[in-house]
Amino acid sequence: MFARFTTLRRIPGGVWIIGFVSLLMDVSSEMIHSLLPLFMATALGTPVVIIGLIEGIAEATALCIKIFSGVISDAIGKRKGLAVVGYGLGALSKPLFALASTAGMIFGARMIDRVGKGIRGAPRDALVADVTPPEIRGAAYGLRQALDTTGAFLGPLLAVGLMLLWDNDFRAIYWVAVIPAFLAVGLLIVGLKEPRVPVTAPRTSPIKKENLQRLGAACWWVIGLGGVFTLARFSEAFLVLRAQEVGLPLALIPLVMVAMNLVYSLTAYPFGRWSDSVSHRRLLQAGLGVLIAADVVLALSQSWAGILAGIALWGVHMGMTQGLLNAMIARTAPADLRGTAFGFFSLLSGVGLLLASAGAGLLWELWGSASTFFAGAVICLFTLVLTRFAPERA
Repeated sequence: MFARFTTLRRIPGGVWIIGFVSLLMDVSSEMIHSLLPLFMATALGTPVVIIGLIEGIAEATALCIKIFSGVISDAIGKRKGLAVVGYGLGALSKPLFALASTAGMIFGARMIDRVGKGIRGAPRDALVADVTPPEIRGAAYGLRQALDTTGAFLGPLLAVGLMLLWDNDFRAIYWVAVIPAFLAVGLLIVGLKEPRVPVTAPRTSPIKKENLQRLGAACWWVIGLGGVFTLARFSEAFLVLRAQEVGLPLALIPLVMVAMNLVYSLTAYPFGRWSDSVSHRRLLQAGLGVLIAADVVLALSQSWAGILAGIALWGVHMGMTQGLLNAMIARTAPADLRGTAFGFFSLLSGVGLLLASAGAGLLWELWGSASTFFAGAVICLFTLVLTRFAPERA
């Protein structure tokens, strides 16, 4: 216990600022996103396959854009400005959800929001590595993820309370979500000081052939694995729709994301800290096993209790793997190419998420919800086999 708090005290202030900025933005985003599938399905009459496609395209866009922001941050040696632009776009998108009257308008708002997320993602993740000593990077990524995910469960929890208080008024809740988004941008501008990195050699394009070769086999293996892994992790909108399918009352549906993100938040830092002292490959394999269990439970359960158990397992797997994958990238990539490495990692993950979410929606429409989750379990098994071929350094 003492060692745990000693590690927390060693984590730089910049990581805490980044974490609280993420927390505020996630409160805003999840107030909207936890209700968005239901808003589209009930208020706008959007088919499930279209909801899945919109979610997949939006999330994949965010992940794919990270490659450009990551490369730019390495090329100019600056990361904070890109993060401010990204969070600013996210804040500006929030009023558009409250004003939307068609699925097309929702899609436009989601794209602006996710473009912002894509711009800020790789520079932010690289900043965490830039300011943190190597021996506690797992803990630092775990802390940032824990704070981020605290916002991700506070947002839906606030959405549930306001849905009950305001008689399912989606649009009024979306207007409230604007406030924490702009607070996040203000905190980032005022609170974060970017470290000065001495220039020891002339900067060259991060995507030149020789620089891409410098990333090394271990880094490219982690990047490739991320793409395959994401095929098994379709949009969490399907967790919300699965809860609705078993008859959870409309106003309580956001509790699905509260439960998942609460578990995620509580497990992210302990597993992140643990990753600093154990085999990354074995911890990743354990996380894949938990995701397989989550998929099977979600496919077979016909009760609220069973669905919540599956969602809790999903949260545990997120806590085990998301910060871990970031730490694996930070460990295997050269310091001056971290933004680029995070960008490529996100690009392949984005392609995987697009395919996964579109495929999940199609399977749901053709053969029912169970087929979606069973397919995820099969892809997890395949990913688990791939981890046996990991390079030693990864």
